[in-house]
Amino acid sequence: MSPKPLRVALVSLGCPKNLVDSEKMLAALAAAGCIVPAPEDAADVIVVNTCGFLGSARQESLDVIGQALERKRRGPARRVVVAGCLSNRDGQKLYRLARGIDAVVGVNDRETIVAAVMGRGKITRLTPHPKTAAAPQDGGRFRLTPRHTAYLRISEGCSRRCTFCTIPAIRGPFRSKKPEAILAEAHELIADGAVELNVIGQDTTSYGRDLGHGHSLARLLRDLDRLSGLRWLRLMYAYPRQVGDALIDAMADCRRVVHYLDLPLQHIADPVLRRMGRLTTRKAIESLLVTLRRRIPDVVLRTTFLVGFPGETERCFRELLEFVKAFRFDALGVFEFSPEPGTAAAAMDCQVSDAAKAERARELMLAQQAIAFQANGRKVGKRLEVLVDGLDDHGRCVGRYYGQAPDIDSLCRLTSKHRPGKFITGKVIDWADYDLILQPDRK
Repeated sequence: MSPKPLRVALVSLGCPKNLVDSEKMLAALAAAGCIVPAPEDAADVIVVNTCGFLGSARQESLDVIGQALERKRRGPARRVVVAGCLSNRDGQKLYRLARGIDAVVGVNDRETIVAAVMGRGKITRLTPHPKTAAAPQDGGRFRLTPRHTAYLRISEGCSRRCTFCTIPAIRGPFRSKKPEAILAEAHELIADGAVELNVIGQDTTSYGRDLGHGHSLARLLRDLDRLSGLRWLRLMYAYPRQVGDALIDAMADCRRVVHYLDLPLQHIADPVLRRMGRLTTRKAIESLLVTLRRRIPDVVLRTTFLVGFPGETERCFRELLEFVKAFRFDALGVFEFSPEPGTAAAAMDCQVSDAAKAERARELMLAQQAIAFQANGRKVGKRLEVLVDGLDDHGRCVGRYYGQAPDIDSLCRLTSKHRPGKFITGKVIDWADYDLILQPDRK
């Protein structure tokens, strides 16, 4: 009598890049005969794919691991496996931080997840970062996103040296995927029902620089733009210093590349930018933003800012606040600086108090909230094309227009129900907080 297949639950934390790793691990487990994804309360094994980027993310990961260990104590779960960024960051220390973990698998060892899940003893796989190895391939995933939308990772790691960031230490140096591998994966995702591909990587704008002459993100976008069956291609994680004329031309020319750009700026005051190691200036940033809006008039710009960085004086923060009020970004996220162990910024002088960080974050988000609400009011009466995502937690049908990326941006609430993955058109009749209320056209 053959053994009963293992039921495996997987909790994926953190960014879309982590989600892609989760999908690859689930595919490997399914191929090995495991039942995936199983509900946590009915699983034999629980895998937690962790985030280790910030202190708050690490604490969330440890909390979820603790919940998994409690399920193991109560049953029926028999094993808890920890994977992902926190594994690479803390390694063997995880066994002390969360006693009862059965195996730890690092970000460079996805292929060992089956052995970790099925093994009987303690397994730790934390392969050092490859210096010259190719980026991992992501084809053949067990997708966790809705069928109509998917993430397309084009690179792994980062070679920039922003003084606040732990990613190079966790994920290793920047490595581009070969374009033929990316195109093959895109074909696979489209064949599986994806009409929207969201291009991700820790630093997408560095794509191709390690592949030799003739390779670039602009050329890759033009190649992806030729794929039949694809409707929307969205670019995320663009490093501002690398957004040049060729990339802007590609965004403007390609009919499937939506006019949306995720452009994390982090700050605008030159003294803070220098201490962050961002290798840019306010003048260069402003020039880029003006160029983007001039060359692509309907471009939607999302950014993130980091407040409370060491040396951010009240004057520097006010400069950032006034800049945000003047430029009026379409979407904006704010993070409070976290002094991550091992980073240069953690050891800098002129640290900002936690109270000041929180107050600055609150003030900046309130300013952006007013901007977003005013922008929503101006959209009332306009017509939009919307990709239907399905029902939200309240049973409302929701979707997104091109200016709304999945998982991080606001939504369009639809006044009638439609099939997920369908493109519809309609008129914005109202707004509620950050969301738009859209009345679809009658058939």
